[in-house]
Amino acid sequence: MKKIYLIGALKNPNIRTLATQLRCFGYDVFDDWHAAGEFADTIWQDYEKERGRTYVQAVKGFHAQHALAFDKFHLDRCDIAIVVMPSGKSAGIELGYCIGQGKKVYVLLDGEPERYDLMYGMATDIFENKEQLLKCLVG
Repeated sequence: MKKIYLIGALKNPNIRTLATQLRCFGYDVFDDWHAAGEFADTIWQDYEKERGRTYVQAVKGFHAQHALAFDKFHLDRCDIAIVVMPSGKSAGIELGYCIGQGKKVYVLLDGEPERYDLMYGMATDIFENKEQLLKCLVG
């Protein structure tokens, strides 16, 4: 069973919908990071600031290191990564990491980009809609 890691934003409701559809086609889909909710990053930042910690201190803290290890474990085990737009700030790093590992990486747009980014051209393929992506994955 092929394993897919969905990359996207905590605020993107399309993550769960796409994950459900991909599971129906027999894929092992990792989207568990989405369970943290759309405000997880903001709450973590507020918490760290209340503690008087800088970003550098916070990202080296227990919470951040555990969350990073959790995500990296699943990035390492996936066969395919899909960036679901709009994506979060770390999507580019996740995408680049997977490309560097020789994995297939797809980008699913959510319409014509307001601002073009040529680096997405490094992806295996870019799709304008979910139907195109599913046709590529399922045949």
